[in-house]
Amino acid sequence: MRFLLCALALAIGAPATAQAQMADTAAISAQQAAMKKLDWMRGTWRGTAEMQTPQGKLTVTHTERVGNFLDGTLILIEGKSFMADGSTGFNAFAVASYDDKAGTYWFDSHAQGRAGKFKLAVTDTGYVWEVPAGPATIRYSATLADGKWTEVGDYMSPGQPPRRIFSMTLSRVGGTDWPGAGAMTKD
Repeated sequence: MRFLLCALALAIGAPATAQAQMADTAAISAQQAAMKKLDWMRGTWRGTAEMQTPQGKLTVTHTERVGNFLDGTLILIEGKSFMADGSTGFNAFAVASYDDKAGTYWFDSHAQGRAGKFKLAVTDTGYVWEVPAGPATIRYSATLADGKWTEVGDYMSPGQPPRRIFSMTLSRVGGTDWPGAGAMTKD
């Protein structure tokens, strides 16, 4: 009897397990369509960024490497700044995604020992995302205009005017096959 019950449980559970491995083609299509709004970011970019630090304004050479992943349902972003001596001054990694069930874009960001998942508002010319900073908020706003990717970060504290803490202006310098290049193969 115990054997029969185990066999029955396996038989009932097997279709659910097999179904869990099937692709949700409708979700994939919806995610791919939504992520096309961010296709302008794909490629390699270089320019200048300015940051407000406790020691004052810092100007660096900034780069962005952006590629899609999982058949265009995700966009992977690596931001890297270089100091005047060539050393890395800033390095960040992010994943932009779209939740087709909720109709919401997300931005998973990792930088300087911090990480978070933030709502991403995609606009006709770029995007906006916000990071909570205690009672304040840091709002990042990006646009693409005249071939330039411009992004600013404003520190917004209640009752105070926004204070610019970051700005970058980048030009596209080429395409990239990252992150797909060098991926594992069957053999």
